[in-house]
Amino acid sequence: MTDRTLLLQALAQEVTGVSESSTSTALPCLFPSFFLAGFECATGYNQYGRWIDQTVATQHDQFVEEDYRRLVRAGIRGAREGVRWPLVDCGGRYDFSSIRPFVEAGRRFGVVQIWDLFHYGYPSDLNPLSREFVDRFAEYCYAVARYIGARTEGTAFFTPVNEPSYLAWAAGDAGRFAPHWRGRGWELKVALCRAAIAGIEAIWAACPHCRIVNVDPICRVVAPPARPYLREAARNWNNEIVFQGWDMLAGRLLPELGGSRRHLDIVGINYYWTNQWCWTTEWELTGRCTPLDPGDPNYAPLGDLVEQVWQRYGGEVMITETSHKDRIRGRWVRELASEAERLLDRGVPLQGICLYPILGMPEWHDRRVWSRMGLWDLVPASPTLRRVICRPMSRALREAQRRLARRFSSAGE
Repeated sequence: MTDRTLLLQALAQEVTGVSESSTSTALPCLFPSFFLAGFECATGYNQYGRWIDQTVATQHDQFVEEDYRRLVRAGIRGAREGVRWPLVDCGGRYDFSSIRPFVEAGRRFGVVQIWDLFHYGYPSDLNPLSREFVDRFAEYCYAVARYIGARTEGTAFFTPVNEPSYLAWAAGDAGRFAPHWRGRGWELKVALCRAAIAGIEAIWAACPHCRIVNVDPICRVVAPPARPYLREAARNWNNEIVFQGWDMLAGRLLPELGGSRRHLDIVGINYYWTNQWCWTTEWELTGRCTPLDPGDPNYAPLGDLVEQVWQRYGGEVMITETSHKDRIRGRWVRELASEAERLLDRGVPLQGICLYPILGMPEWHDRRVWSRMGLWDLVPASPTLRRVICRPMSRALREAQRRLARRFSSAGE
């Protein structure tokens, strides 16, 4: 065992009270910790046509070393990171300088990374519906996978297209991201899944032993009592529409795209407190909705939604994005631990939970507003953003880590 490994174990034990030696051999998942961190990495043009780059906005590009040191101290050994397509792809030539610091930090601190290759932003000279888009994306995926694969110890993990279903709605129906279309969400969803399948095949060619994590939100709507005629539409939404992106990748829908269950691989499930709502006229007209209260009889526990995904596709699943805001953060982490245990008791092969975003961040469409959803809030301390830990969430995370570590250790005996 190397000195660096011993140091990392000591740092984790210092904060969590759970040493890696007591959990690593018993962990039933693909990653060295059950809880992972997600660094918000969206790029692109927001609804006002303004360029955003959340990696820069959170100064994660400047402080990746410090951010990873904090992860290790918090007992987190896995992270979702972004490869910013518009920065790397220079018209068919590739500049990996924006990736290098993150690759090196992952190796130095022993953090296993899942690489998002297309998190909303794409080169502005491309039309997402064109054949050129697919070809260029595949070439970019090949180049990045080759670069990262050659520098990764163990398995490399990639997410080719982040949230194709959400992006299809946001950019193809609601005009919230480029290309700012309306009424073209289905076309864009098909195009994004076609690109994802081509990208996966290019990644396999460059890095044959990698794993793919295909990430999309799980959402649920209910019909209001005053509009019972919407119940069938709500059922169709819950049982078919929310699964269209994964279905295309798996070859269940539009098999001519070339998808298969192998392409789908690990199913990544994104879930926030806003992902269940009532089907109202406001939602139909504007896309705005009031989330269901957890006390509402129509509210479904997260574990039930995750199990529904697993029952549909089988294989390994992850919760790849989840968080809550402000004072509810700690309570939500405790609920996540309970839901994880329920899922594992039911035999669902849950591979981990990614706390996303792990840092506070400015809102996509109003840069003056900072979310308080992460384990660390960001506080201006000119010229830097100071990382301030959310104590209630930190305490809840330590409790959840101990609780799950005891479970995994008992299961391994």
